[in-house]
Amino acid sequence: MPPTFLTRQGYDKLQEELEYLRTVKRQEVAARLHEAMEGGELIEDAEYEAAKNEQAFVEGRIQELEILLANARVIDEKNKEKSDIVQVGTKVTIQEEGNEPEIFTIVGPAEANPRVGRISNESPLGRGLMERRAGDTVKVDAPGGSFTVTILKLE
Repeated sequence: MPPTFLTRQGYDKLQEELEYLRTVKRQEVAARLHEAMEGGELIEDAEYEAAKNEQAFVEGRIQELEILLANARVIDEKNKEKSDIVQVGTKVTIQEEGNEPEIFTIVGPAEANPRVGRISNESPLGRGLMERRAGDTVKVDAPGGSFTVTILKLE
């Protein structure tokens, strides 16, 4: 499995979620299941079915996080060598013609959140920016159509 790129902050956040699911959430779901089983007819009990579904979701998420964290490659943004090319962990200022400049940090898909300026290196824009330099003009082929951005600055 290829590595998952995470910032230190993203790695810590996912580690906290995993710990919460393993300790608190598992106990909550187990208590709900126990209460539902004491309630009588299990086959027709909607609460029991809901608790079983929640248990399956929690266990699936735990497994997903364990795999993700086991394959994580942490990008330390503070100690990252200053580079003149875009890579995971780079803060990049871009501008699409006719629009205001935008600042994004390139992160792995597990941390992507475009609303807060974190785009995945696997997204159309992220892929287009990777390995490029300040001053480059990049054509991005996105599901909503193609557009062109200019890389103004790298941090």
